[in-house]
Amino acid sequence: MNANVWRDGNVLRWLAAYGASLVGDGVYFLALGWAAAQTAGPAEVGLVMAVGAIPRALLMLGGGVVADRFGPRLVVISSDAVRCGVVLALALVLALGSPGLWVLVLVALVFGIVDALFMPAVGALPPRIAGPGQLVRVQGLRSLAERVGHTAGPPVAGLAMGLGGPASAFAVASVLFGVSLVLLMAVRIAPLPAAAPASAAPSAAESPWRQLRSGLGYIRRHGLIGPLMLSGALSQLGTSAPMTLGLILVSEERGWGPGGVGWIIGGMGVGAASSALVLTLIPRFPRAGAIQNLTLIVGSAGIGGLVLAPTLPVAVALAVLTGLVCGICGGLAIALIQTATDPSYLGRVSSVMAFTAVGLAPLAYPAFGFAADLWGVTPVFLAGAAVSMAGAIVGTSAPAVRRAELALA
Repeated sequence: MNANVWRDGNVLRWLAAYGASLVGDGVYFLALGWAAAQTAGPAEVGLVMAVGAIPRALLMLGGGVVADRFGPRLVVISSDAVRCGVVLALALVLALGSPGLWVLVLVALVFGIVDALFMPAVGALPPRIAGPGQLVRVQGLRSLAERVGHTAGPPVAGLAMGLGGPASAFAVASVLFGVSLVLLMAVRIAPLPAAAPASAAPSAAESPWRQLRSGLGYIRRHGLIGPLMLSGALSQLGTSAPMTLGLILVSEERGWGPGGVGWIIGGMGVGAASSALVLTLIPRFPRAGAIQNLTLIVGSAGIGGLVLAPTLPVAVALAVLTGLVCGICGGLAIALIQTATDPSYLGRVSSVMAFTAVGLAPLAYPAFGFAADLWGVTPVFLAGAAVSMAGAIVGTSAPAVRRAELALA
């Protein structure tokens, strides 16, 4: 494998495929909401969006079992092909007529199920396409792709819908998924090491439920992966609601308005993008586990500090710093986990990481809103930061995390 990921065509093909898929996701979701709004009222729009989100969260862990059983490359290629075909079919249906809401519900359901397969599998690919010493850089490139994808998706969708409505936007999304599919088919992945224990790989004789339990047990027993997973889950639970709903309430309370929310989130984005560059350019992080813990402590404190910022410029500056620190923390955590994971468990481990991000964290939204009504935004915001800080305590208390090192590039 190429020692320089910037020159490794295999890594760059995976990165381009992932980026095209992210832009396609952004176009698809905006077009889906717009198409639903043209067909029905706000309640039905929420239903359509929820129909896609719920199966994605519920089936995410099962997607990891599928990735380990059949191989991540086959799963990402198959799921990308299904997404491309389903979205293209919806574009044709919309172009030829005015289908009922049930068509959008059906597409959202299928897309959500397929996404539950795609996300763990694509997350399991980096250790199979890059050496252990390059995983931090690959995660930095992945973070950059995510920033570009999330930023480019809505404008591309708006331009496409301005030219031809939702049908045009769905057609563009289908093309992007098609580009991702072609690139993924050209990605080469390394075979599982011969030394990997045969019992680790899921077999046809095992039930999916047993395979899932095996993966969860592997995570729980592992001295490094288990604490890092729990640490990440606590961080997600503590910060997801404050950084979305909480920022809206704080900006409204301080008189910063919607523009204030945009500036703060934009500052976080700038910091996170900067962290991605840091991860790709720094050749080595000595004492990576200790640095990951330290950055989580600083990032948690920074998030809590946002609600205490006296002015909007101070909040934005703090958001940039927090985004930078949290981005380094997340990149190091993923690289440490993937380096330590037995290759036969990569899909299941990746699915748990994805589940904590898109399935578990949103559960904090209603709790945050209810608590903010009772006690006010500031104490609940700080409580969320404290929960994230508890994740750092979990990592710090684990000797394997404190001593963890990443392989040399």
